[in-house]
Amino acid sequence: MLVALALPLLPAAAPRTADLWWGAVAGLAGGIGVALLYRALAIGTMSVVAPTTAVTAVALPVLTSIALGERPAWLAIVGILLGILSIVLVSRQTATPSIGPSADRPSGVGPALVAGIGIGVFLLALAQTRRGAGMWPLLTDRIASVAFFGIVAAVGRGGGRRSLRMPVNLAALAIGGGALDMTANALYLLAVHIGPLSPVVMLSSLYPASTALLARAILGERLSPWQTAGVVTALVAVVLIVSG
Repeated sequence: MLVALALPLLPAAAPRTADLWWGAVAGLAGGIGVALLYRALAIGTMSVVAPTTAVTAVALPVLTSIALGERPAWLAIVGILLGILSIVLVSRQTATPSIGPSADRPSGVGPALVAGIGIGVFLLALAQTRRGAGMWPLLTDRIASVAFFGIVAAVGRGGGRRSLRMPVNLAALAIGGGALDMTANALYLLAVHIGPLSPVVMLSSLYPASTALLARAILGERLSPWQTAGVVTALVAVVLIVSG
């Protein structure tokens, strides 16, 4: 709904049918990727799932863009490699010993890999839209993703026995998170219409570093040595990518 309300206020655009279809593909792939990510986090080990998904999501569009002829400068290439390393480092969680049945908990690598592919396809699909399409691809993106999660929620109700109602505070958080998510998607779409794909994807995928810093500043969480190294590596990666 946020996209539909904002479109009349944005500069005029002329999307083609292909642009709208690419947006729908992005929404469906991203929805599947996020759903599988949550599933992987529920059944697997977070310190394995998070970096596996993030690195896969980055590697797919970066390798595809290079295969299609994009040639980043060597500084940007070094920055991309450091960025991948930083994602792995900042996504590491402090290991805790497992006892009892939880010791046999699966790693979640399988669904994490598929989730990363879904998110990577999302990034690739939005990059296929034309600059002249404006923000219109995000409308079909959101329609497709909302339809997907609506079907998942309906199936998960178990024949109507479960209510889909949320408490007011939880609904407010969901709306705020959705607004921030759509703003991030819009900025990513603008970025891929202006610059080369691989550096844009890498820069946009460094969000685990900002999440760790926000958790430290707002929630008072302590960064592990691995996460601190990851944040520093991410900052170096940004400088190299921008310089390249």
